[in-house]
Amino acid sequence: MIIGIGIDLVHCQRMQSFLDDESKGKRFFGPEEYAYARGKSSGVESLAAAFAAKEAFGKALGTGLTDLVLSDIQVVHAENGRPQLLLQGSAEAACKKAGVGKIHVSLTHEHDMAAAYVILESV
Repeated sequence: MIIGIGIDLVHCQRMQSFLDDESKGKRFFGPEEYAYARGKSSGVESLAAAFAAKEAFGKALGTGLTDLVLSDIQVVHAENGRPQLLLQGSAEAACKKAGVGKIHVSLTHEHDMAAAYVILESV
């Protein structure tokens, strides 16, 4: 059963300051997703898609980002490149409380826009 669906859209250039200032970036992004973005020529787009996923996750929960630490929600990639959400701390606790058993995430970026779609399923 679907618990919630969330979608978000981000202007990529908003993320440039996160890429330029590592201390700022690490407050909002987990170590794996931040390193992934810094290693790509399209790092700004990667961070924008990851930020959109965080927002979409909060919308799917129905809480927004209230009481969630953004770096507790990380976009990581499977060997085949498929994006996945790696949850820790506040995000993991919110999922347990909501009865989330499976998370689906899709990311895209084009020019100066990035989008994410998140579906949460029950256990």
